[in-house]
Amino acid sequence: MPHPIRQSETDACPGALKLHQAADGPLARVRLPGGRLTGTQLTALAAIAAASGDGSLELTSRANVQLRALTRTNPTDLAARLSAAGLLPTATHETVRNIAAPPLADRPTRTLIHDLDAALCADPALAALPGRFLFALGTVPLVPDVAAVPDGDHFAVLFAGHDEGLRVPADRVVPALLAAAHAFLDARARHQGRPAWRLAELPGGARAIAEQTAARLGVTLRDEPALVPDYPASPVGVLPQPDGLFAVGAIVPLGRLTGVQMKVLAEADQLVVTPWRGVVVADLPPAAASDWQRRLTEAGLPAAPDSRWTGVTACAGLPGCAKSRADIRADALATTRFVDGLPVHWLGCERGCGSPAGPHVRVEATPHGYAVTTPDGPVTHPHAADLAAAVVAARRS
Repeated sequence: MPHPIRQSETDACPGALKLHQAADGPLARVRLPGGRLTGTQLTALAAIAAASGDGSLELTSRANVQLRALTRTNPTDLAARLSAAGLLPTATHETVRNIAAPPLADRPTRTLIHDLDAALCADPALAALPGRFLFALGTVPLVPDVAAVPDGDHFAVLFAGHDEGLRVPADRVVPALLAAAHAFLDARARHQGRPAWRLAELPGGARAIAEQTAARLGVTLRDEPALVPDYPASPVGVLPQPDGLFAVGAIVPLGRLTGVQMKVLAEADQLVVTPWRGVVVADLPPAAASDWQRRLTEAGLPAAPDSRWTGVTACAGLPGCAKSRADIRADALATTRFVDGLPVHWLGCERGCGSPAGPHVRVEATPHGYAVTTPDGPVTHPHAADLAAAVVAARRS
């Protein structure tokens, strides 16, 4: 379903150095390329949240993390603590390290994530990218501005989700993505009117940037059937990795980790935050997987797909966001039931923050209660007592 494009004259995306003044206090967003995080780094984040914030860690739909209500720290101290944990490798590029990847990415893809991050941060001009500009390596449940997706023995480079015929070998993936970013910045500088924050907002959109990228690379766009990636499913439960190891994926209810949950997760060596606002304990030997599934479940992080929280996400809502009309998290907590159907996203207003890219049910707070919208358009306005049943029916539609 369409969502409004929120345009403004300034880039309001928060970062670890540029804090957002939310209703519940300063908010810091920490970028995690590919969603990857070590247990040691999670321990550092938990300590910051406990000492300076509200004690929790918020997961975002781009697989980043946010520290909320940072009323007992200052930006200099926060930056020093994040830098010491390896979570702030650059001050100039920290808001542009937006790199999404499949949570169960294989080793070559992990190498590409690292190489893209390093090359991005080493390019002074790319510090000018908007904080909303998104790279991706592999198929993710998002619409990246530029993505490299495996296609046979090459990679298809997609522009705002569109395949315009650009194919590159693995060793040219990083140069291709950076060339696309430069082409975007050049086109953005020529654009008249409000600044373009995403590639799709530019005149000519995907095709124009694809042609400019191909020219920069010295290659020709191919005329062949377009690659249309499928939206992947959220990784939940015990899952095999491509390298023979195992991972355990867990749901984080409404994308908010508590201090106790972080303490459990921090005992793992390798973690991945997912674009579904979940978490994966990765690189496990086969014998350890079932024990981790049990531990996560006991910590309130369901590691099986029959949880009532499967497919349920929400924006910040009250009291964290002043624009919200309701405490949507409390309402979701009170009304959510297990449904084997469409995902549902709860919203405190019409802006649509954090909405999933694929088909989903939209539950939006209005001045007169909630509006429940299905992907094909019908909108219902149930009474409060009927809200749970209305959401269940919409998800089964």
